[in-house]
Amino acid sequence: MNFKDLFSQQAADYSKFRPTYPPELFAYLAEFSAAKQCAWDCGTGNGQAAAELAGYFAQVFATDPSERQLAAATPHPHVQYLVATAEDSKLAAHSVDLTTVAQAFHWFKHPLFFDEVRRVSKPGAGLALWTYELCHIDAAVDAIVLDYYRNIVGRYWEPERKLVETGYKTVDVPFEEVAVAPFAMHAQWSLAHLLGYLGTWSATQAMIRDVKHNPLEDLAPRLAQVWGESQASRAVSWQLGIRVFRVSAPKLI
Repeated sequence: MNFKDLFSQQAADYSKFRPTYPPELFAYLAEFSAAKQCAWDCGTGNGQAAAELAGYFAQVFATDPSERQLAAATPHPHVQYLVATAEDSKLAAHSVDLTTVAQAFHWFKHPLFFDEVRRVSKPGAGLALWTYELCHIDAAVDAIVLDYYRNIVGRYWEPERKLVETGYKTVDVPFEEVAVAPFAMHAQWSLAHLLGYLGTWSATQAMIRDVKHNPLEDLAPRLAQVWGESQASRAVSWQLGIRVFRVSAPKLI
């Protein structure tokens, strides 16, 4: 295994509890793409972004190094799921109109990934990288989630998590960047769903393995005190950190 496999064990929960990306994001990416024959969703996980891209592109290749994650993905007639790394996709050279990476770029070996993007991209192809910040519900809930993130499971985050916190803005990408409007995700979640989502965090799973205790058992009563009706559905939002590039125009140094 030559990749950090932090999500295979909770692949089914990842598919069930993670938020969904806004449809307008994919409409924008389709409009941005010069052609719509082939898209590559790299680090696809459960295939959420790939399935959305399939509404616009004739063929979507969705790659991930985790067989278990791909097994939890929803089949789609225009999506071909492949076990492959970001740095060695096995895709044909100069075949891709748009490459997307949803909440996975921080795990890649960036120079090798950029080389692979160059290799598979058609002239004028696009590259879109996005991630998302902590969720927002209200001040009381947000404070508890932030405390959990920093002080309870904080020491279990991998170093790559820092790239997520900056919205990938600190990464030097060797392509011409394009200005993009902000996007956000929105959902209506119960407290149980929020706890399920927090359970998909790699740091939560790492702490469980280390101390043999689920920290969410201690967090749940704290959240319940400020949630209101236990079965109540609350509005949840996340701001996306997104960067978009033209691959055919390397950045001048």
